[in-house]
Amino acid sequence: MLRVLLIDDDVELCQMMEEYLGAEDFTLTTAHDGEQGARMALSGDFDLVVLDVMMPRFNGFDTLRLIRASSQIPVIMLTAKGDEIDRIVGLELGADDYLSKPFNPRELVARLRAIQRRVVIRDETLQNQHTPNITRVGKIAIYPSERIIEWKGESLDITTSEYALLEVLARNAGRVVSKADLFAQALGRPETRYDRSIDVHVSNLRQKLGLLEDGRSPIQTVRGVGYQFIAG
Repeated sequence: MLRVLLIDDDVELCQMMEEYLGAEDFTLTTAHDGEQGARMALSGDFDLVVLDVMMPRFNGFDTLRLIRASSQIPVIMLTAKGDEIDRIVGLELGADDYLSKPFNPRELVARLRAIQRRVVIRDETLQNQHTPNITRVGKIAIYPSERIIEWKGESLDITTSEYALLEVLARNAGRVVSKADLFAQALGRPETRYDRSIDVHVSNLRQKLGLLEDGRSPIQTVRGVGYQFIAG
């Protein structure tokens, strides 16, 4: 059962979502203040955070910064409908996904389950493995059971969505992966018009990976198609 923390000052919405998600087999806890919500998110008691941007005094961006300072717990941001700037800023700060208000609760459930599929801890797999299940492509090493990626021998500090995206690109190193495929395989949802989530996640990954010896980014843009990973 996924343990979800909803941080939103809209008490009525929180009550409605508590009932709805409870019926969908999620455990939902709510916080109505960003500072309290950040402390709860860092407690280790939750699997995922749903975080509203528009909160008084301590907004969602401030809260996300606090969380990301010491945790990579998956975060879905709730943004104002049509406000692309909020969506982009949230993703740049390390949000895994976003949903615009007002939203259909069924869509939130779909987003939660998409992330849940990416964060399932494979305890049985770890217990039964005699040798590590490692994929190496050039300077990158993928540890799928631990959901860790190493680049040039160093572990990358990346979010759940960034891990999923980089894993897809690395496993297809040298081949162009379309944005539609990245949405489906990494984010677990179809591509929609004007959605720049993949672009922002790639931008974040480029900063964390740095450059290859020849000065190129290991993630190349193929204009009008998608992205290509260069193993190096």
